[in-house]
Amino acid sequence: MSELTVANRYAKSLIDLAEEEKALEAIRSDMELFTHTLKANSQLQAVLANPIIAHDKKIKILEAIFAGKVSKVTDSFFKIMINKSRAQVLYATAKEFINQYNVIKNIVRAYVTSATPLSEENKKQIIAELKASTGGTIELHTKVDHNLIGGFVLKVGDLQVDTSLLTSLKKLKSDFAHGVNQ
Repeated sequence: MSELTVANRYAKSLIDLAEEEKALEAIRSDMELFTHTLKANSQLQAVLANPIIAHDKKIKILEAIFAGKVSKVTDSFFKIMINKSRAQVLYATAKEFINQYNVIKNIVRAYVTSATPLSEENKKQIIAELKASTGGTIELHTKVDHNLIGGFVLKVGDLQVDTSLLTSLKKLKSDFAHGVNQ
């Protein structure tokens, strides 16, 4: 069974438990803290993935990092996962929990990469158009990539809209190359 399938199942179980315990928001916050911490610390990811490191040592490490910062449900979940030798899928499970939470709450994550920083007006316009088309709450993430030269790349789920000048130039170059070869 793939890691993603396993993570999906555990995330669904945690969602169900969170809803039952009326702690969905708290556990979402815990999972975001956990994913940000692991993303920033590859050594912690390696420790959790290492089957040689004893379960109790992994639990102590997580307790040292997250004591008082996560709910009792999350703390118990970490311990159960580690004791079932599933520590290596904790990160994927936390990410999948956040994805499933977003589906439940109709939160749409949109990623915009632009050649220059977007103005607040541009951001508002993108959010308004995405909200109109999806009906969800839009969580907009932006970054700048000067290599795009101009325009932007918008990613929402599996959909990608690329209006960058870089892509247009590459397409033009390809069209010319194919035109010359024919």
